Amino acid sequence: MTIELLAQPAPEGSEAAKFIPPPITHLTNVAYLVGSPIGHSSSPKLHDSISSSSKIPYAQLLAETTDLSSFMAYLSIHPPVPRLLGSGVTMPHKVSVLPYLDHLTPEAQAVGAVNTIYFREHHGQREMWGTNTDVIGIRDAFLSNLDERVLGNMRGRPGLIVGGGGTCRAAIYALERYLGCSKIYIINRDRKEVEAVIRDTKTNLEIRHISSLSEAQEVDAPGLIISAIPDFEPNTSSELMVRDILDSLLSRQEERGAVLEMCYHPSPDTRITRLAERCGWKVIGGLEAMVGQGLEQAKLWAGVDVTRDLRESAKAAVMPR
Repeated sequence: MTIELLAQPAPEGSEAAKFIPPPITHLTNVAYLVGSPIGHSSSPKLHDSISSSSKIPYAQLLAETTDLSSFMAYLSIHPPVPRLLGSGVTMPHKVSVLPYLDHLTPEAQAVGAVNTIYFREHHGQREMWGTNTDVIGIRDAFLSNLDERVLGNMRGRPGLIVGGGGTCRAAIYALERYLGCSKIYIINRDRKEVEAVIRDTKTNLEIRHISSLSEAQEVDAPGLIISAIPDFEPNTSSELMVRDILDSLLSRQEERGAVLEMCYHPSPDTRITRLAERCGWKVIGGLEAMVGQGLEQAKLWAGVDVTRDLRESAKAAVMPR
C-alpha cells in the first residue's frame, strides 16, 4: 500500500516547510522521496509495484519539504528499526544535498547532482552514499527499446541534448559512458546554462552548443537525442530558434535513431514527440527512464534483482491508462 507523507505546508512568506518525521513503526523497510513540490510524483506507486513483484517488502514515502537540513539530520540519526533504506532526491535538493553525504559514486561526481541516497556499512559505521540513477534510467530507456543493430549503428555518432538543466548533465554521462557517442551537441534557449554545463561536467567528449541553423546544417547528424525540457509552445526568439534547430537536425537524411522524451507530466504526448515522429524517428517516452532509475534505486536499497519481467510489470504500473 502506498503511504504518502507530506510535511506541513508553510504559510506564504514564512520560513521553509520543516520536515516532520512520520510514524513508521508499522513498516519494515522504508525509503523516502524528498523534494518540493512532489505531490504529483509516481515514484511511490512505482516502488509499490517493484516491492510487490519482487516479493521484497519496502515502501517509499513522500517527504515534501524545502528544509533539507532537518530531513538529512533525520536520516543521519534515525535508528535502524524499521530499516531505513535511504531516499530519492528531487528538486530543489539534487545539488544542495551533496555536502551532507559521506561518499559520492562516479556517476554523482561526474554529473554533480544526486537523486538517490543509500547506506553502506564500513568498519561498523553506517555511511551515507549519493548516486545518480537518472544516468541508468536514460541508459536503460535506450537499451530496452532499441535492437542491437540500431544501437550499433548509433555508436560513434554524436548525441544531442535539448535543454541545459540537471537532466542534461546526467544525459551527457549516459551518452558517453554507456551509449558510445562521439561528441555531444546541446541546444538550449539560455547560453549561460550551457556554458555552466560545459564548465562543470566532467567528460572527455567535445560538448558543442549549437545556436544557429547554419551550425545545425554543418555538423554531423546525431543518432541519439534526449529532450530534457518541459512541453511548451515556443514564443521567444531563443525558444523559436531552438525548435527550428531541432527540426533541422531531425529532418536530416542520415539514418534516424531515437529520441528519448524525458517529459511525461502531465502527458507523454508532447510537441517534441510529435515532431520527432513526423520526421521518422523512434520515440521513447520518459516513463521508461523513470522506471529504469527506480529499479536501480530498488537494487541499491533492497537488493532487488532487476529482470526483464520486473521491468515490464513496473512499467505497466505507472503507464497512463
